Amino acid sequence: MDRNILIGGAAGLGMESLAAILEKTLKRSGAEIFALQDYMSRVRGGHNFFQIRFADKEVHSHKDRLDVIIALDAGTIAEHLERLSPEGAIIADESMEPSDERLTRLPLKKTAAEIGNPKVFGTVALGALIRMFGIPLDIAAAVLRERFDGETADQNIRACEAGYGMAESRYDFSKGSGRESIMIGGSDAIALGALAAGVKFYTAYPMTPSTGILNYMASKMHEAGVVVEQAEDEIAAVNMAIGASYAGVRAMTGTSGGGFALMVEAVGLAGMLEVPLVIAEMQRPGPTTGFPTRTEQGDLKCAIYSTPSDAPKMVIALRDPEDAFYQTIRAFDLADKYQIPVILLGDQYLADCIRTVRPFDFSGVTIDRHLADPTAVSSPMHGEPGAVGNYRRYEITETGISPRIIPGKHPGEVVLVDSDEHDESGHITESADVRIRMHDKRLRKMEFLRTMLLEPEHIGDESAETLLVAWGSVASPVREAIRILSDDHDGGYGALLFGDIWPLPVKALRARADSASRIINVEQNATGQLASLIQEQTGIVCTGSILKYDGRPLSAEEIVNRLKGGDLL
Repeated sequence: MDRNILIGGAAGLGMESLAAILEKTLKRSGAEIFALQDYMSRVRGGHNFFQIRFADKEVHSHKDRLDVIIALDAGTIAEHLERLSPEGAIIADESMEPSDERLTRLPLKKTAAEIGNPKVFGTVALGALIRMFGIPLDIAAAVLRERFDGETADQNIRACEAGYGMAESRYDFSKGSGRESIMIGGSDAIALGALAAGVKFYTAYPMTPSTGILNYMASKMHEAGVVVEQAEDEIAAVNMAIGASYAGVRAMTGTSGGGFALMVEAVGLAGMLEVPLVIAEMQRPGPTTGFPTRTEQGDLKCAIYSTPSDAPKMVIALRDPEDAFYQTIRAFDLADKYQIPVILLGDQYLADCIRTVRPFDFSGVTIDRHLADPTAVSSPMHGEPGAVGNYRRYEITETGISPRIIPGKHPGEVVLVDSDEHDESGHITESADVRIRMHDKRLRKMEFLRTMLLEPEHIGDESAETLLVAWGSVASPVREAIRILSDDHDGGYGALLFGDIWPLPVKALRARADSASRIINVEQNATGQLASLIQEQTGIVCTGSILKYDGRPLSAEEIVNRLKGGDLL
């Protein structure tokens, strides 16, 4: 079993609630889920849709072919009919005009009016859908009872029952592997990872598609003891986070490309102050406002090279919700250990997708702030170790990591920081010699950071002649594409899926590149930014590219078709 359902209509018709109810119903019925949404940058009107894929085995991404369309308006049929399987079905109101043998016209709106709530016509369609798949009505009823209160819940349950009675069983529904799982989206996974890591201050200016992180944090602020601040703009947000981090708490901010552009100076400031900072940068098509609600991977080079001069930083690309949870925890640890900004690169596809994953393992989470012992922070070169008043915030060390203490926590010790070039104590300097030594000290962090890098995950044929390279959320459709090729007994394909992206881990890449006859980068941008980075850092040249930058997510079918059809750039 591997089915794909689309719910489409204009904004304001209740699709988000309908999709959430269906997702939870399918999950409780034993299915594995991958869902995504496509929505316009408007409150009402336009064409929005949700795709919900469910199967009896783990699914990593969406697919193009549809099995059922729930059309809440006529535009949905016109928009998606060509993607519907010949054996597929369309559930729509009896007033719909388009003629297609797969169209099932039902009195959705009439039934809702008879129930006394015109808004529940989508729930009538939901009832018909779950009957088509033989899913027990009581599962959906329980979900509806949790979603709504009082009379609204009763009306929705009656609507679902009415729709259930209008349809007949049509498709086989088999439960999944029975593995224990949770259902979570990318934004919530990032926020949950931050909470697990001990974040105590989160600030952001709302910007799609990063706003989901802010919303989740705000919903848990009292329960988790976190200060959540909606700042007046992105410049204020990032500087608030830097101030909170300097004051001693784990701090984070989130934004998208346009907001990150405003944060650039502050990213350099964090590097110069050597203050830990975590930034979630959820990409969307740009430049400037671009496509506010759609997806792209166009900010890789911006994230890496965003600051003037050579400011130390790390960039981690998030591949899926499960990866996002654990990488967010790791980002806080690395930011504290190396006293640098760590940028988590996601995108709208990751942020807004919903999928079933293994329950997160909190048992292995340890919080190490990597703070110095205040009794041994001064160098013998500058005074007796432990002597009050001898603390040097920027003491030159072999690793480039200076001992860090929290200001105000240790009597007699002052934690001086400055955005100008400074000496070991934090005092501004114009000395060329001090400049060289301090700049070299900061950059030495990157040498030691390289020893902590995670190599990209390899999937597919161990001796692949065609090696795909991908980063971030594109890992999900690439993973699915490799599975399709393997199921078709079309061997010779493998892939490297990058998470750590700056500094670039190169060991696995060099080893795999030697045996591959062609290397193809798969990215959602127009210029092949990963391919360019690989060539810059290793001299390895990708021989072809699969690129997409229309704001819509790349699917596994597209990747397979372009590989087999030779449609490479």
